Amino acid sequence: PMQTETPDTAPPTATMRAVRQDRFGTVAADVWSIADVAVPSVGPDEVLVRVHAAGVDRGVWHLMAGLPYAVRAAGFGIRKPKRTVPGMDLSGTVALVGDAVSDFAVGDEVYGVGVGAFAEFAVAKAAKLAPKPASLDHEHAAAVAISGLTALQAVRDQANVASGQRVLVVGASGGVGSYAVQVAKAYGADVTGVASTAKVDLVRSLGADRVIDYTTTDFTDGPSRYDAIIDTGGNRRLEHLRRILVDDGTLVIVGGEGGGRWMGGTDRQLRAMALSPFVSQKLGTFISSENSADLRELNELIDAGKVTPAVDRVLPLERAAEAIDLLTDGRVAGKIVLRID
Repeated sequence: PMQTETPDTAPPTATMRAVRQDRFGTVAADVWSIADVAVPSVGPDEVLVRVHAAGVDRGVWHLMAGLPYAVRAAGFGIRKPKRTVPGMDLSGTVALVGDAVSDFAVGDEVYGVGVGAFAEFAVAKAAKLAPKPASLDHEHAAAVAISGLTALQAVRDQANVASGQRVLVVGASGGVGSYAVQVAKAYGADVTGVASTAKVDLVRSLGADRVIDYTTTDFTDGPSRYDAIIDTGGNRRLEHLRRILVDDGTLVIVGGEGGGRWMGGTDRQLRAMALSPFVSQKLGTFISSENSADLRELNELIDAGKVTPAVDRVLPLERAAEAIDLLTDGRVAGKIVLRID
């Protein structure tokens, strides 16, 4: 049978406070409201988490807007959102565990990827959670999973970054970029970050060996060559990026903003994959894997002091719409977090 809740973690009622969305839209204030909704039920391999903080990332905006349209085709609802409560990144306390869950017990502090994180309670698969890093509070832990996993897998698995290599991170002040700089450094690379004027100091503080201000310098025009480019910035032409990559170097495109309603920013990724077999450089993209093993690897990097979440600000749940606006306007350095309790 399911474990019983303890008073400090249990849902006090059948309802909870949450951000609710019933239709797609590009402006959060138009489609999001704070409402009382039912506490979700838990499947056999799932955990109910009492959410203390939730991270905000660009994926939340794409699911809110239903753009590009491929998002809707991927199972998130054609005419209206299937998930009425947004949010995925979370940190909190286990309130209930499903019958098949053996890794976690009620009262454990956990972080990872759930469904409907912008709420007092959210459901997560046990396989997408890990113990919260001991050195982080919930607000900082909530900023790790989605961006941190993407950065770890881009650096380790896609670019195969090794000690002594030269790595360029485009969009180094963003959610994924801020982690990619630190993970690449942890793997022994010489790291150059690209950011705007206001965010140069942040990127330097993350450990980048040098920072290029793209508003004053064309980073694709210098003499430097890189073994790997992690591009989270989303709009430089492929031929310009290839020009600063060594002959057997690797370009990893993470995400992509802009573009039309159908493709979003994915057209550049598709071109990179189409070109890759015909050139000596490896060009491509990937879908990140949300898994406990990699969260635990991030734990080790975090608790060793090699990776620190860059949290721009923490806002209460009631200001979730404002958080998305700040993110999409490019006014966030690192991550933005919602505090639930």
